[in-house]
Formats: sequence, structure tokens, C-alpha cells
Amino acid sequence: MNSVHVRSAERALSVGMWMIVGGAMLYSVLTVTPLMAAHTAREWAWTAPILPLVVDAAVVIVVRLDSVLARLGGHGGPWPVALRWMTGAMTLALNIGASALARDLVGVAIHSVAPLLLIVTAEAGLAYRRALTATIRGLEEQARADRADREQAARDREQDRQQRVRERRDHEASLAREQRDHEARLLREEAERRERVRTEERERAAAAAHAEREARERREHEREQAQREGERLERQVAQQRELEDRQRAERERREHEREQERIARERAELLSAGPPPEKLPEDRARTVVQAAFTAGLAVRVAAELTGWSVGWASTRYQELRAAALEGATP
Repeated sequence: MNSVHVRSAERALSVGMWMIVGGAMLYSVLTVTPLMAAHTAREWAWTAPILPLVVDAAVVIVVRLDSVLARLGGHGGPWPVALRWMTGAMTLALNIGASALARDLVGVAIHSVAPLLLIVTAEAGLAYRRALTATIRGLEEQARADRADREQAARDREQDRQQRVRERRDHEASLAREQRDHEARLLREEAERRERVRTEERERAAAAAHAEREARERREHEREQAQREGERLERQVAQQRELEDRQRAERERREHEREQERIARERAELLSAGPPPEKLPEDRARTVVQAAFTAGLAVRVAAELTGWSVGWASTRYQELRAAALEGATP
């Protein structure tokens, strides 16, 4: 049995139950209305069908809600059960009431068929619906489990396919990586070989440059040594020349000092001789005036020491001052 058969059985149960409910309601209205009319005031006789309709409406509510709860797998508790049996008992009592009052047992039996069938059908329908609901749920769960299994199988197949794709891709990547590594190794070896060649060339060039630099440094060192030797000789010559110049300057200085001492002695002698008894010759008089000028004596003293006039001595002083100023001017 599958869900289609179960759904078909549920529809058959619903149709049959509602046919039984509809027939029982119609039969109840037709049976109970005369009884209610006989026991109601004449002016309210038109209200006789209301009570059977109300009771039957309660039966419809019970049947409908029980079917919904059964389909949902729920349970209304004790009150729906009490309402179901109370409405069944009321329907039974109303249907057999007229026959029971007339003490008609056959009528009681005949009129009790529809209410009893309605009560039993309601209980059986509830049990059927609960069983069908449980079956449908089981089928749905089985269908969900089967669908989950199929989905899991599909996922497993997809994972296997992806795994195979990944393995193939990894294998291809591994081959490509090995190829790249091989090419890279060849390129690296070629680059290393070229680098070794360049290194050897650089080393040879560096060795040649080093030898050339050493030769150049050796030549420069020899040239510097020769230059230092020449400078040393030049310094020795310069020192010798400087020594000779200092010695010559020292001799000249001593000669100059002796000359100055001699001139100073002569001047001192000229100035210490005192006034002459007669006028000195002009050459000697000029010498005395120059000594007096150098010693800072007055013109009158120079005139007395030479025997010449003050005017002549003053003229000689002016000449000496002019000569001193010319010698001081660059």
C-alpha cells in the first residue's frame, strides 16, 4: 500500500461518513420535529425543527474537528469525547422519544438505528482517521528516508565524482609541477653555469686588475720613494742653505751690532768732546749734527758742538727730518 491508496481510503472514509451524518441528520429532523411540535405551544410550533438542527450541528462540529485533529495527530482531551457521546445520546433520545412514549418497542428499535449508526460511525471514523494518519506519517517518513537516502547516494556519487576530478586534477597538477620543477632546475643549472662563467671572468678580471693595481702601486711607491728622497735631499739642501743664511745673517747682525756700537762710540765721543775752540770742518760738523739729531739734542746744542751757527744747524736738522720722513714713507 502506498500513499495514493491511503489518500483514496481517507477520501472514501470522509465521503461515507458525511453521507451517514447527512442521512442521520435528515432522518433525525424528520423524526424529532413532530415530537417537538407535539410538546411545544401551538403558536411556537414553527420552532420544532430548531432543536434537532442544533443537536445535529453539534454532531457535525464533533465529526469535523475529530477528523482535523486525527489528521494532525492531535487529541482534544476528555471534553470532545464527552460532547461526542452527549450529542449521540441526545440524538438517540430524541429519535426514540415518540416511540418510547407510545410504548412502541419496534418503533424504538427502528428509530435507534440512525443514531446508533451515527455514534458508532463517528467513533470508528475517528479510529480509522488516526490509523490512516499514522500510516500516512509512516509512509511520509519512509518517503523522506528514501529521499534522504537517494540524496545521500547522489551526494556520495557527486563526492566520488568530485574526488575523481580532484585526483585527476591533482595528478595533472603534479605532472605539471614536476615538469615546471624540471624546467626550473634546467634553467637554474644553466643560470648557475652562466654565473660560474661570469664569476670566473670576474675573478680573472679582478686578478688582472689586482696585478695591475699592485704594479701601479709599486710604481707609485717607487715614485713616492724617489720623490721623498728628492724632497729629503731638497730639505737637506734647504736646511743647509737656511743654516748658511742664518749663519750669514748672524754674522751680518753681529757686524751690524759692532758697527752700531762703533757709531755709538763715535757719536758719544763727538757729543762728549764739548764745544770746539774753533768752527769744525763742514764734513765733521755734519757728522756731529747727525749724532746730535739722533741723540735728540736741541739745535742750539748741536750748533755749540760744531761751532757753526744755530741757523746752519737748524737747516741740517730739517734735512735730517725730511730724510727720515722719506725713509719712513713706503
